[in-house]
Amino acid sequence: MKIAMIGTGYVGLVTGTCFADTGNDVTCVDNNQAKIEGLLRGVVPIYEPGLSELVLRNAAAGRLKFTTDLPGAVRSARIVYIAVGTPSSESGAADLSALWAVVDAVIPHLNPQSIIVVKSTVPVGTNRGIFERIRKATGRDADVASNPEFLKEGAAINDFMFPDRVVVGVRREEVAEVLQELYAPFLRTDKPFLVMSPESAELTKYVANALLSTKISFINEMANLCEGLHGDINDVRRGIGHDRRIGFAFLFPGVGYGGSCFPKDVRALATMAREHQLMPRILEAVDSVNNEQKKVLIRKIEEHFHGDLAGKTIGVWGLAFKPRTDDIREAPALVLIDRLLALGARVQVFDPEAMENVRREYGDRLSYAAKPLSAAQDADALAINTEWGDFRNPDFAELKACMRRPLVFDGRNLYEPAAMRDAGFTYYSIGRTTVRP
Repeated sequence: MKIAMIGTGYVGLVTGTCFADTGNDVTCVDNNQAKIEGLLRGVVPIYEPGLSELVLRNAAAGRLKFTTDLPGAVRSARIVYIAVGTPSSESGAADLSALWAVVDAVIPHLNPQSIIVVKSTVPVGTNRGIFERIRKATGRDADVASNPEFLKEGAAINDFMFPDRVVVGVRREEVAEVLQELYAPFLRTDKPFLVMSPESAELTKYVANALLSTKISFINEMANLCEGLHGDINDVRRGIGHDRRIGFAFLFPGVGYGGSCFPKDVRALATMAREHQLMPRILEAVDSVNNEQKKVLIRKIEEHFHGDLAGKTIGVWGLAFKPRTDDIREAPALVLIDRLLALGARVQVFDPEAMENVRREYGDRLSYAAKPLSAAQDADALAINTEWGDFRNPDFAELKACMRRPLVFDGRNLYEPAAMRDAGFTYYSIGRTTVRP
């Protein structure tokens, strides 16, 4: 099947590459000339485990192409995917300017058999808006489907190849049949192909992300309560997680969620509710709790140092919003770093993949370490923001020896408090009692 994938960001590049890997002829389109030239040379602009290998293999096989020529890609495509970004606007609503620009550019080049598929996360009613825009411009009805993505950064290839479900929103059964044929190689284990209206499909994406965000904010609020009541959130989490109605997924306390999806989708869904005269009380609380949770480490650090951080050296492990990605969008680490710099601290950072993205944001205001221990060298404290495997089993004797003070603020509960106490560290974590040697 010939596919035009418009947008080579995270979703578009992963989706297009995976479709090519099952024998489809995929042309990925972007208006960023430098990005396309890089992809033509085999340079993948994002870090995602396994993606580079898939891109190189399918490009070499001729199934995966990259171009800035949108008209050429669209004219011959049976399916035209739109996978451009929809970031938050100042009001919290999704900014659809890039999507509408693509729609207007695509319309003159659509062939009558083309199916437009919206992969971008868009507010309810966007599919209908595209349908009506095409009808007004061409005088004919076009097939516009919605196919939300449910990819986790760091596990996107596996998520696409082995989905829990595929959701499509269509107006005609024949369109669903074409998309089911496209997805058939990924549904061989009888995972469901769910057909619904475009409006329901659009809403499904937002509701899924909002519910997962709610679980994160809930467990973080309970972790803060545990600290105040001398409980242990890990014990509580185990106590509730074995209830089959609750489970363990997304019930790990920490310093809040970030990334390109959860924050903006919670805000966009809340905006949609307000536009329909509904009060999004839970959604607003989820967002508020998360914003405050991003400050939890800095509160602990400031309290420990009695607000005096001027001239102190703080090591920071983990900059990406989660492991196995280089994405720093709305990352909790940046909230911590901004506050530390404002208080006059010297900040030494390390992340296995996100260093260059942070360097572009902060320049020479930070010290960039080549390895974890270098970020902790002569540090008055170490703050952990991301649960990279690189940080899970350090040589604690070596870590203690290189630091000015054996003081750790763990925003991801990587270590056992008793073991840290025995190793000679003062150890702060989330939802657990602070220990001292």
